[in-house]
Amino acid sequence: MQAFQLAAGPLRHDLSATFEDKLGDGGLSGAAFAALSGAAGASLEGLRRKKENGELPLLSLPWRMEDLELAETLSDDIRRRAADVIVLGIGGSSLGGATICRLAEKGTAFSPSAPRLHFLDNIDPATFTAIFQRVELERTVVITISKSGGTAETLCQTLILHDAFKQAGLDPARHFIAVTEPGARPLRQFAEAVGCPCLDHDPDIGGRYSGLTLNGLLPAMIVGLDAKAIRRGAAAVTGAALDASSPEESAPAAGAMVNIGLQRERGITQSVLMPYSDRLDRIGDWYTQLWAESLGKGGNGTTPIGALGAVDQHSALQLFLDGPRDKLVTIVQSDVADTGGRVGGNATELMGEGLSYLEGRTMGDLLDAEQRATAETLIANGRPTRIIRASAVDEESVGALMMHFFLETMVAADLLEVDAFNQPAVEEGKVLARRYLAEMAG
Repeated sequence: MQAFQLAAGPLRHDLSATFEDKLGDGGLSGAAFAALSGAAGASLEGLRRKKENGELPLLSLPWRMEDLELAETLSDDIRRRAADVIVLGIGGSSLGGATICRLAEKGTAFSPSAPRLHFLDNIDPATFTAIFQRVELERTVVITISKSGGTAETLCQTLILHDAFKQAGLDPARHFIAVTEPGARPLRQFAEAVGCPCLDHDPDIGGRYSGLTLNGLLPAMIVGLDAKAIRRGAAAVTGAALDASSPEESAPAAGAMVNIGLQRERGITQSVLMPYSDRLDRIGDWYTQLWAESLGKGGNGTTPIGALGAVDQHSALQLFLDGPRDKLVTIVQSDVADTGGRVGGNATELMGEGLSYLEGRTMGDLLDAEQRATAETLIANGRPTRIIRASAVDEESVGALMMHFFLETMVAADLLEVDAFNQPAVEEGKVLARRYLAEMAG
């Protein structure tokens, strides 16, 4: 294989160091990669067909704008009257929004006048109780999200908060916004009972695939992020992927072929996603759910692992470099050189000889050197390494990354012959939990 580099919107993909001609025995052979081409091509053709006939609305979502008009009206109203916004939801109902909103929380887009966001996805009573000590209910809005409208954890949170507003003498109608599928749903019934707005969750967009819907974009707009740019990045990736003349020229399809090919030929059973930006520090959690819940069926799938550079250079990287040869590492890089504070010319004077390499360098220079050095070290040690590079970590690139992994996951599911959109194994635990609750009542 020659240098394997692909461009898609704001992203540049380099898969060269996943193949054996660069890695040796640890890499994927050209023959094993080519053997997946037919199935990957059929998967892309299926996605094109589903986009054209509307069977898979996610593929057309990036070009939609009318739903953003409603979200803009709601977000403007919330910004005027709320100091805090609590987002209730678990799994895909929460992770997409939490991932996107890190751009504002950890970056420069956050407006001082925007409300503070709190994503309460778990049901740990200590965490949930503590929120009442941090917010003023009169100036708090709750967005409660459940695709099915019957998610036990989210309904429990919603009902407890509803009672808290009532006990404070406040009208829940002014403090709640619900998001759920149309039809007879407990959450929709709640919205009708209290008189709060209820937005429609598209029944044909699964929860873990919903980050680019209003599930993720309404919270993003509340904190001042550009939802249109997020969708624009997603559109660029979708267009490039589906317009490609072959799966080898489609970044998501090629990524899926590398993942599944390495698993079958080299026993690579773990997929590490390691961005070098605090603004992407939740994308590992988001990716873990997407990849695991979509592919882990019938003995299939690889284990997703989230990591963060440069933090995990001082922990997990040792395992990635010198542990079992069972990992594909995807490093997300950005142009950070010559940004941030600059070290003065007195480093050696203050801290001794040997620090001249820092003098005159910015913090971004150090991060850039480390993200490149990590990739090169992994490759030198024969570890399959994919590099995804974005010129900036912003709304457009985050939308592009999310859509890339949506598409890569769908193609990987087709290669494994599993349904990317169901999660049958977790339903058993839900049924059992409800039985235990019923037994408590007895």
